[in-house]
Amino acid sequence: MTNPADPQAPRDGANPPMDANSRRLAIMGIRGFPAAHGGFETFAAQLAPYLAAAGWSVTVYCQEDDTRPVRESFWRGVRRIHIGVGPDTTLNTVRFDWNCISHALTDRPSLVLTLGYNTAAFNLRLRLAGIANVINMDGIEWSRQKWGPFAKAWLYLNDWAGCLTGNQLIADHPEIARHLRRRVSARKITTIPYGADAGQLADDVALRRLRLAPNRFVTLIARPEPENSVLEIVEGFSARHRNIKLVVLGRYDPERFPYHAEVLRAASDEVVFMGAIYAPAVVQALRQHCLMYAHGHRVGGTNPSLLEAMGSGNPVIAHDNRFNRWVAGTGAEYFSDAAECSNAFSRLLSDAALRERFGAANRERARQHFAWSRVLGAYEALLAEVDERRRSPTLPAALGEQGWA
Repeated sequence: MTNPADPQAPRDGANPPMDANSRRLAIMGIRGFPAAHGGFETFAAQLAPYLAAAGWSVTVYCQEDDTRPVRESFWRGVRRIHIGVGPDTTLNTVRFDWNCISHALTDRPSLVLTLGYNTAAFNLRLRLAGIANVINMDGIEWSRQKWGPFAKAWLYLNDWAGCLTGNQLIADHPEIARHLRRRVSARKITTIPYGADAGQLADDVALRRLRLAPNRFVTLIARPEPENSVLEIVEGFSARHRNIKLVVLGRYDPERFPYHAEVLRAASDEVVFMGAIYAPAVVQALRQHCLMYAHGHRVGGTNPSLLEAMGSGNPVIAHDNRFNRWVAGTGAEYFSDAAECSNAFSRLLSDAALRERFGAANRERARQHFAWSRVLGAYEALLAEVDERRRSPTLPAALGEQGWA
């Protein structure tokens, strides 16, 4: 392993001393941070420095596209272990997860937090080594339409494996907790959602570069997959002339994916496909200055993009399902198909007072129920309790829904 003091090693910040008696947490299941990939990376970039500031020794495993030896760096008081597995492919991501566990078996953290269950069968190695493992079970991944039979079977088996090998399970939504209770005792499940802060004020410089006018567009941020209802939203918006833009973020490859081609064919000239945009300042400017947010996710728990839109005070048009209903509550118009989506657009676009009411309700709900301060505090309390039970196995568990029923 590269010496952390090596000037060739990637670094950011000082190398904090490791206290042998402190709580030592390893976070795995993500590609690393600073976040540039998705919700779990953004979450880890919030949680890890929070715990480090509270006295935890935190290690985060980072997937690299090279094949250099394992190396360390530090970022905001958090130790990063960089593991190169080559190009970003599904097989290499599986190899990365295996290598993270191999490193942890040598490094011996007192506790592991695994984000996602896609390779949960590997976690049996942690269990056999006596390393406590808390698993955030994410959504019901195996039910997504995009997976073929082999992938569905793999994910279904790992859903079970996560339930059986984890010492404690985290559900980010009451419906995910209900799903898990069919497999394990309720005492093994703690409900803690994803978090969101009130949207930071953003100027409109990025909008001018994108040739967008404030409050003259709707945002849609989602992977172009059937279970995200992208086609229904594009069809519903395009059913009438709206005199505003629908700004769609995501990577489209119509030559490779028929669904992508179908979405592009359905779009009117008022739909603008911006590609995949990850720059936080640009995404925040789109949220801050949009007229409303369209959210079509059907599968999963507490979706980060929906929460961030609510934190920015966006009125929402959302697919009508048990997940979105619990998150957005009364701050959204709901749809089940393209026709209902079209009507929802028409109602909100014609009623400024309704948009204002939805936006205010969403901002308040994000502040009351999903504030990062509350979410991170709940994670620390849970991890501390699991660590205490590891040290004192006879200590009774006092875990539960954390007030997010």
